[in-house]
Amino acid sequence: MQDLLNALNSWKPFHAVVVGDFMLDRLVHGEASRLSADAPVPVLRVERREDQAGGAANLCLNLRAMRGQVTAIGLLGDDNEGAILRGLLRDESIDDAGLMSDPSRPTTSKQNLIGLAQARHPQKMFRVDVESTEAPDEQTEAKLLGAFEAALPGADVVCIEDYNKGVCSPALCAAMIEKARGAGVPVFVDPASLSDYSRYKGATAITPNRTEAERATGMPTHADASPEHNVRLARTMLDTLDLDAVVLTLDRHGALLLTRDDPTPIPVPTVAREVYDVTGAGDMMLAGLAAARANGIGWVGSVELANAAAGLEVEVFGVAPIPIEQIHHEILELCAGKGGALRTLDEALVQVRAARSAGKKIVFTNGCFDVIHAGHVHLLERTAALGDLLIVGLNSDASVKRLKGESRPLNVEADRARVLGALGSVDGVVLFEEDTPIRLIEAIRPDVLVKGGDYTRDGVVGADIVEQAGGRVEIIPLVDGLSTTATIERMKSR
Repeated sequence: MQDLLNALNSWKPFHAVVVGDFMLDRLVHGEASRLSADAPVPVLRVERREDQAGGAANLCLNLRAMRGQVTAIGLLGDDNEGAILRGLLRDESIDDAGLMSDPSRPTTSKQNLIGLAQARHPQKMFRVDVESTEAPDEQTEAKLLGAFEAALPGADVVCIEDYNKGVCSPALCAAMIEKARGAGVPVFVDPASLSDYSRYKGATAITPNRTEAERATGMPTHADASPEHNVRLARTMLDTLDLDAVVLTLDRHGALLLTRDDPTPIPVPTVAREVYDVTGAGDMMLAGLAAARANGIGWVGSVELANAAAGLEVEVFGVAPIPIEQIHHEILELCAGKGGALRTLDEALVQVRAARSAGKKIVFTNGCFDVIHAGHVHLLERTAALGDLLIVGLNSDASVKRLKGESRPLNVEADRARVLGALGSVDGVVLFEEDTPIRLIEAIRPDVLVKGGDYTRDGVVGADIVEQAGGRVEIIPLVDGLSTTATIERMKSR
């Protein structure tokens, strides 16, 4: 995974063409704490309504959040729902010229009734679907194929998001895959739940879950789904569909990768999570895989990235695009493990970008933190409360010696960083060799810069930089009688 982390440091924008079933997800939120008087059913007292892009439209937003330029190709109804969905895509700068309005069919929409009872987290109570699963007529298919051919030059990847709502007909899929492969553009497919996957033959890769794969291959699981059974599923699809790779998703067990170039199946584990809502996880898996391959990342690294992205997706309710900055941060955390918060400056900037992409506030402070005492804990807790992410600049051993004398530090930088990182208030620790943390402050540009009460605003290094960027400086009073020097003197006197 370290290779993936290195590749993410040079992540580049890309162009994706998305073909598939575009849907409007309509969420009706309300209170559901009572039953109807005339039937044993819960009553939803509506409080708010929300429209979201679903299906292939959600895939477009996921790719956009990963810095993709996205062209959408599919069918909408000539109705209000289609206009709303088109507006949601345009708001995110998705090219919707390839979305055809077809008055003979409705825009696929799913109305989700979501109830909250006894102040608990929201739950879907019921869903109402409006859709047509009819394949488009020959004239409409020809228009879709024409839009696809027009979008293909300059594309880095093609994604087919099939929910079996009619657009991804066998004829259209076959024609698009043939034209994309002829142009040297890889095709990634999130397949529908079908008994026949022949429409995807010749694609670069598909990403079915195990249940879908079993239906498509006619190879059901008769007992526990063993690794050997999963490999047979993947190999059958790889060979019969003439694919370059199969990514078989296995829920909490991660994914199985099988490629034509390597006969050895590769399990790609995932992180155990408190699953909140699996809606959109398949869309995110496809987006992560395609975006990573568009950036030249190998198959294993691409599946690792897609797994991480899908894992973040299931932790939110409904569908929500996950920015590449947050995925990058997630992979950094997986590489670093949870045992420490020591970061290089580049790694800390990954944390900062992820936090900012989520609208969070960055706080920074610095010091030697040679002998951690209650005064330090008080300062750091107060500092952390001023924002959402606290980065601490830590003087290196050489820097401490220049500032405090040859007898200091008492604890080496690695130990000091480990103790700091163990505090719940601290999210990241970055060493600096200089006498001041000005280099870190210039790079991080925190929203809040904090120092202890032995400083004044004019004496805070980097104050002007932070304030000019719209941030502020905070001075937090020290706790009387608590300092590193006083602690050392007490230790000497005993």
